[in-house]
Amino acid sequence: MLAGTFFALPTPMPNATPLVLASASPRRSELLRQIGVAHDILPADVDESVRPNEAPEDYVRRVCEAKARAGAAASPGRVVLAADTAVVVEGELFGKPRDLTQGLAMLRALSGRTHRVLTAIALAHGSVLEGALSDSRVTFRELSDAQCRCYWNTGEPQGKAGGYAIQGFAATFITRLEGSYSGVMGLPLAETARLLDRAGVPLWVAGVSM
Repeated sequence: MLAGTFFALPTPMPNATPLVLASASPRRSELLRQIGVAHDILPADVDESVRPNEAPEDYVRRVCEAKARAGAAASPGRVVLAADTAVVVEGELFGKPRDLTQGLAMLRALSGRTHRVLTAIALAHGSVLEGALSDSRVTFRELSDAQCRCYWNTGEPQGKAGGYAIQGFAATFITRLEGSYSGVMGLPLAETARLLDRAGVPLWVAGVSM
């Protein structure tokens, strides 16, 4: 199991091949464009089931690593970036809500409380893998059942870890954030930029925009 920095890249690659984002998340692609990183999108299909007694940190690292390895296998010779995000409330891991019932249960559990948002990232190139973990704290104001249901009906919570999107309507729920805003969105940019720089992937490229 990976922990902290997984492996170190020996030297930057002067002529790095284009980056592949192993994720279907439009938010992660948007964040890469925000820092001027050209990339292709090739989602990695891996098993995201939680293993018995698996710690949340171990879970996001394992799934992220699996996505990066799958992406590298599908795109040999290219640099592959993967990420995985989970919301944690008192040790319980919240993934993406399956339906209305689960979505409302998640929002009620987040109401008036502080939770953790873990986002693991991994950068793969051939057999080399390097990664990092972003750990943020987010505090919600009290939400009524009517507000939870109304928010669910916007469609925004579907497909989001923890059943909310910090960059969307749910911004009105948040009273405090400690950590990385982009990490809560799904791709911590400080950690991502550091790994991309070490791999020789250029940032701030002209013509790459939102």
